Amino acid sequence: MDLGAAVSLLLVTCVSYLVFINVWRRMFQPHRLPPGPTPLPIVGNLLQVKGQIVSCLLKLRDIYGPVFTVYLGSRPVVVLCSYDVIKEAFIDQADDFVARGALPTFEKIFHGYGIGVTNGEEWKQLRRFTVLTMKDFGVGKRTMENIIQEEANFLVNEIRKSQGSPINVSHPLIHATSNVILHITVGERFDYEDKVFNNIIMNMREGFHIMSSFWGQLYEMYPRVMDCLPGPHKRMFKLFKYLEEFIVERVEWNQKTLDLNCPRDYIDCYLIQREKEKENASSVFTIMNLVMTVMDLIFGGTETTTTTTSYGLLALMKQPEILAKVHEEIDSVIGENRTPTFEDRAKMPYTKAVIAEIQRYSDTVPMGGAHAVTRDTPFREFVLPKGTNVFGMLTTSLNDPKYFPGPKKFNPGHFLDENGIFKKVDAFMPFAFGTTIIFSEILTSLSLLSPSPTFI
Repeated sequence: MDLGAAVSLLLVTCVSYLVFINVWRRMFQPHRLPPGPTPLPIVGNLLQVKGQIVSCLLKLRDIYGPVFTVYLGSRPVVVLCSYDVIKEAFIDQADDFVARGALPTFEKIFHGYGIGVTNGEEWKQLRRFTVLTMKDFGVGKRTMENIIQEEANFLVNEIRKSQGSPINVSHPLIHATSNVILHITVGERFDYEDKVFNNIIMNMREGFHIMSSFWGQLYEMYPRVMDCLPGPHKRMFKLFKYLEEFIVERVEWNQKTLDLNCPRDYIDCYLIQREKEKENASSVFTIMNLVMTVMDLIFGGTETTTTTTSYGLLALMKQPEILAKVHEEIDSVIGENRTPTFEDRAKMPYTKAVIAEIQRYSDTVPMGGAHAVTRDTPFREFVLPKGTNVFGMLTTSLNDPKYFPGPKKFNPGHFLDENGIFKKVDAFMPFAFGTTIIFSEILTSLSLLSPSPTFI
């Protein structure tokens, strides 16, 4: 080896060593983070969380306890397990844990805009406006009730077309769910055979499938590297781009036909608010925030509602004695010729308990959303540095034996007291916690209507 080659090798070795030491020190700086498996430089705890990430994290919980740290690449993530721990962080110390955590996949899909990925004052304003607007359009009120009743009839008629033949019920269910949300956001429902509508649904489902795969997990850990590599994750972003383009077209149409005195949907309400703040240079009501917030609302309600309702139908098929009790209560309160209403819920404690148990047992959003601490935050005997990502494992709350005895068994009794009256269980967090819930009332409403006499 000549002198030049030797010097080059020595330089490469020294640089590599320095990089290695720098990464190692960053990963082990004394922040008093919770314990966890020892990470490797660059790859972090990839070896411990490869495959089904939820089951891997639950195994680590059994080793390190209800509060532990894993490294997704070089990024530390604190994981919280059990209702008591999640409540202590996200409810008792809500202001410290309110920031959005890093989710590279969603950040790329939403381009940093919208209610789902923004932070701070921008997020607060968008959320406040969205919640108030949704209430104005009837979430939990009679207007929403009429929308759901109408769509439930379309859903029942679609299922009747099978004439008793086997049918994949998730297809008409996702059409029905999407239509309810689209009715509010873009002011229109679509025929189940509509080509554009079906393309939106198929793209979303395939995109979510890729997102939950190993390729999606790799992108969350190494977004910059994966952006340079081929793979299914590239197709995932193209699939979601179709929904974005659809929303952009709807926004442009609403802008051209807008009546400031007669809002037709969420988009109109947003455009009216934007017009009110047109002199405010720092207004959060931009067109990009509108497009991405509508996209987030569609994301937030469609797949979770469809999955939960499909799972509920499967659970009732496997529990004929529970199905019989639901039918009996429906027949006694609603009868066979009347459409269910919101007011019926108070008179149907067993059906309400079955719906809640379906949501608990289906465990649709096991990891919850990614959060981050807003400052250096003392938590139990640890200190989480500002910006540390935190996951509250909702699955551990929904399966907490302290609040749900025998959690692995489907049992509506989890939500009934000794007198058969529906009871609230604090650990019941099927979708989110604290101030992050927007679509839970829609889900409950749809679930209530699904076990109507003509549907089961």
